[in-house]
Formats: sequence, structure tokens, C-alpha cells
Amino acid sequence: MTQTPTAQTPAPRQARAHFTVPASHPMVTVLGSGDALLRVIETAFPAADIHVRGNEISAAGDATEVALIQRLFDEMMLVLRTGQPMTEDAVERSIAMLRATESGEGDGEETPAEVLTQNILSSRGRTIRPKTLNQKRYVDAIDKHTVVFGIGPAGTGKTYLAMAKAVQALQSKQVNRIILTRPAVEAGERLGFLPGTLYEKIDPYLRPLYDALHDMLDPDSIPRLMAAGTIEVAPLAYMRGRTLNDAFIILDEAQNTSAEQMKMFLTRLGFDSKIVITGDVTQVDLPNGTKSGLRQVQEILDGVEDVHFSRLTSQDVVRHKLVGRIVDAYEKYDNRDSHNGKQ
Repeated sequence: MTQTPTAQTPAPRQARAHFTVPASHPMVTVLGSGDALLRVIETAFPAADIHVRGNEISAAGDATEVALIQRLFDEMMLVLRTGQPMTEDAVERSIAMLRATESGEGDGEETPAEVLTQNILSSRGRTIRPKTLNQKRYVDAIDKHTVVFGIGPAGTGKTYLAMAKAVQALQSKQVNRIILTRPAVEAGERLGFLPGTLYEKIDPYLRPLYDALHDMLDPDSIPRLMAAGTIEVAPLAYMRGRTLNDAFIILDEAQNTSAEQMKMFLTRLGFDSKIVITGDVTQVDLPNGTKSGLRQVQEILDGVEDVHFSRLTSQDVVRHKLVGRIVDAYEKYDNRDSHNGKQ
């Protein structure tokens, strides 16, 4: 039975909007090759009727949806004016940001164009930028605070963006060196029992940090910078007893630190230094009974001045789209498991 709109169920307010693409921008930059970007927009707004004629785009339908489409095209044009192309991924993320603001989840301070055009580092023909609102806030927090925690699932760019900020700080002479460290938890930190030289022993645990460095710096310069001590990559056990001045220090995989190791690391902070600590509290590999220092530190340092906690979610995953869905599925499973365990 078709329900007739009543005072309790008013008919949705209809609206129409027109958008003119300036002649300086080819329509293919707005609609995408083979109209790929247009298809993303049509899929996201199935109830709206979108038409393209020449350089005119019109949208008709529910007033709220039409207003969002209008804002979306405005944001896309702001990005395109910077010379940066729009991609299907960027359009999808822009729509998600606009919907979050519309629903009240976002605070409306940052627009999609501001997020997508914030350059962190340009290297070897590519530019590293945040891709989501939470990533932008994480990057901004690194600028504003001395100690920043980036906490979130795999693929959210926690370590990669921190590395980009470290290289940026080194190149702009804000710091004299970069120190990258991880707990070698799989070896139980007993590296002496492993065969080979020190570097051969620690290489498997630190390889992801080397890989990120190679993305951001000329690979030929990295051995030279490491030999000079400008870049240091070492397991967490080698931080004990040191004071780290004039450095940008990154502790990666921090969920695998014990409470004692976390305290030891944080108290290495010297003058004119910055610390970024990244980790995923759902991926703890510590022996049973050992409490994760990353889990505990959130309670200890909550509210401490100049310490900031940035939290990223599955919505901030910038790997294959399926990764975000996998993260959500595991989170749902873990929540159900913990709920059943309490019964």
C-alpha cells in the first residue's frame, strides 16, 4: 500500500541546482575519464537526478541531497584549481566528509578541499597528503604538540604520515636528525641469540620503516644519512639510557611495548625534539600477562598538556577498500566475543 504523505510524514522537499564548470577546466577533469567520477556521484546520490549538458551540470531531487551535490562540485572545483586532479577515491572521501558534517558527526571546521590539498612532502615526483579528515587532524596535531599518539587500525597511514612529517622537519631544519624505532617483540628483545650482525638481526623488524624512507628520500642518500647519524633506525631496547635532543622520534608498533618500555621511551625526550608514537591496540603480540604500554598510557597521560591522542578508524584506511571492511568485521567479531564472555 502506498502511504499518502500526512502531517506526520511530510513529503521530502524537492530542489534543483545548476552548476557551471568554468571554460578553463575541461569537463573530463570534473566528470572523470569515461565519466568515472560522475558515476561515483550518481551511485552516492541515487535519489537525485543529475544531468550534464555542455559545461552545465544540473541536479534535481531531495533538497538536502541536492545541496550536498552542489557543495561537492564546489569542493571539487577548489581542488582542481590547485592543479591537483580529482580521483574516484578523492570524490568518495569528499562525499563521506560532507555527509559526516551534514549529520553532525564532523565539526565542519575543515572542508574536503582543505583536507585533500594539504601538502606534507613532495618527493621523487609525488606528493604526500592526508586523504581523510582524521588524517589531516593527526598531521595538524604533530605540528602543534610535542608528543602525539597515532592510534588506529592497519592501513590508516599512521606511520607513513609521521615519517613524512619527520622528513619534512629534517629538510626544513626544525630538527637535526630522525630516530625511528620499534620493539623487536618477536625476538623477545633478545637479539644476541639471533645469528648475524646487529643490522642483520634487527632488519626484519625495522624493514617497514626503511621501506617508507625509500618512498620519501633519494635511496642513494639514505646510507649516507645513516652513516652520519642524521637518520637512525634501531630497536626500542637501544633507546635506554639516552636523552634525545633536536630530534624527530617515531616509535612504531607501540602496542607491543610493555608499560615499563613505554615509560622508558617517553622519558628519552630531550630539548627541541618531537615524539610521535603509533600503534594499533587490537594487534598486541606481547606474551600473555604483559600489559600493553600503549593501552595503559592512554589512561595515564589523558589530559596532560602538550600530549595529544589522534584516533583513526576503519574510515581512514587508505589501502584497498576491502581492508576497511575487514577491519570493521574483526571489530564487530571482537565486540561480540567480549560481550559473550561477560555473560
